[in-house]
Amino acid sequence: MLNSLLKRFKKSVPTDNYYRSLMKSMFLIGVVVPLMPMVLVSGIILYQFQVSYKKEVQTHLKEVVQKGKKSIDHFLKEKLADISILADTFSFEQFSDESFLEEILKNLQANYGPVFSDLGVINGEGFQVGYAGPIKSAKTRYSEADWYHEVMNTGHVISDVSSGLRNIPHFNLAVRKDWMGKHWVLRAIIDREALNRVVDGIGAGKTGAAFIINRDGEYQTGTLHSIHPGKETSMDFLGINEKGKSETSIVQRTNGSGNKNIYVTTFLKEGDWVLVYHQRVSEAFSGLRKIKTVALAVILMVSLLIGANALSLSKKMVRRIEQADKEKQKLNEQMFQTGKLASIGELAAGIAHEINNPVAIMVEEAGWIDDLLEEEEFHEGKNLNEFRRALQQIQIQGKRCKEITHKLLSFARKTDHKVQEVHIDKLIEDIIAISEKRAKYQWISIHTDIQKDLPSIEASENELQQVLLNLINNALDAMEKKGGTLSISAQLKKDNIVIDISDEGPGIPEDIISRIFDPFFTTKPFGKGTGLGLSISYGIVKKLGGEISVESVTDVGSKFRIMIPLSKDKGKDVKNPPTNLDSHVSTGNLI
Repeated sequence: MLNSLLKRFKKSVPTDNYYRSLMKSMFLIGVVVPLMPMVLVSGIILYQFQVSYKKEVQTHLKEVVQKGKKSIDHFLKEKLADISILADTFSFEQFSDESFLEEILKNLQANYGPVFSDLGVINGEGFQVGYAGPIKSAKTRYSEADWYHEVMNTGHVISDVSSGLRNIPHFNLAVRKDWMGKHWVLRAIIDREALNRVVDGIGAGKTGAAFIINRDGEYQTGTLHSIHPGKETSMDFLGINEKGKSETSIVQRTNGSGNKNIYVTTFLKEGDWVLVYHQRVSEAFSGLRKIKTVALAVILMVSLLIGANALSLSKKMVRRIEQADKEKQKLNEQMFQTGKLASIGELAAGIAHEINNPVAIMVEEAGWIDDLLEEEEFHEGKNLNEFRRALQQIQIQGKRCKEITHKLLSFARKTDHKVQEVHIDKLIEDIIAISEKRAKYQWISIHTDIQKDLPSIEASENELQQVLLNLINNALDAMEKKGGTLSISAQLKKDNIVIDISDEGPGIPEDIISRIFDPFFTTKPFGKGTGLGLSISYGIVKKLGGEISVESVTDVGSKFRIMIPLSKDKGKDVKNPPTNLDSHVSTGNLI
């Protein structure tokens, strides 16, 4: 199917380089002109949509991180509040009893699960005086620990994640209380897995995940293998500079694996921790990629339609231009042929004039010889009668040549538009005299039916000669192959002289009969007809205030009718000549 389409396309492409180049130019204009604004507008709309879509995605991610921040803050504050309530409820002496402390730990684990793993009581000197947990670490000194100094200064602390003695990641929750004028601290150890479960709930999609780091870039949740971006995560990498910064920030970074990620960060625990949410850019903006794909597909389809339409229009326009150029060339050739015919007419007039002079002399000389025969002694000659017969024949044929040259000169002279009285019957007889020899050679008989005593009309005799001669020549051309009868009639009907010229030719095709009066329209072979005869005849008849019409029947013949009014109501003009069709027609040859 594709091959057939390509073959059809190649056939429709002009072979001439000029028209092929013209078709290419028109095709490019037809594609570029509508495509450029469409692509420009589509690009602007797509860009605006992309900016808006990215803002929506970033706003959504910020909301996700803010919700995660609230969940983590709630978790930490809730556990710190639980420890603070216990410290307010029970005394230092009660917590110093390890059996009591173990009972408290069991109750906490029963209510919260394995969130609390250890409980410890530290006195004002930094020694642990009570402990409940999996490792016995009584009398352990914490006075040098950073979290201990912070809790003694601020009254409470949430420490960073560390491995401790058990080499298990955890962080401390501690509150400071007073007993008998001395400070003491209740400390709880929270397993990091409990915090991980809260952070893992923030993730979205296949690549979305969250983790917590401290100001030094150390991971507080997750594992290094699962969340490390390919190189050590740092505050600079995430674009975080100021401690205590409260707003949420978004950056895009390429990690060590070459994947482009979007990072959303916000601060926790008064700026000591940073909650980081990261997701592949391709997944975060996957909807935008789909929309871009659809938009590009639509633009491509529209471009193909524009291209197909431009190709079709360019081919049609080039074909019309090529046809118009051919018709123009044909008209130029016909005009050239018309000029040649005019030149031939002038040449014929000159030749006729030159022939007429010696013929006149010949006739005069023949008459002079005849006179001499009467005066001289030749009247007794035995060949006298033969001389006289020959001289009489010379005079007769000379006068005939003179008449022919006079008629030829009358038709070859420039058209005289002078209006005068014209006798139609005499005009038709003169034209028949010119055409009868041609008709005889083509086996065509001429039948006339001319009413006697037809009134004269006021018209240009030369113009009427041209009209009648055109119609008679057309009739002879139509019958030149098979012969036939040429019928010419002239009758007075009401106030009009009606002239009918009928032939027995093949007729005029129905599809062209409405065009036969158009200038330069002809069905004759090239070089034989100019396409001006009927057009000029139509104009002349209309100028006389008359009508010219045609009737044609297939394989029967055609009849042209001219109606010329006797009155002087002339000068009518009709742009589209009327036609009178009696039946369908097939073929015909017209000037």
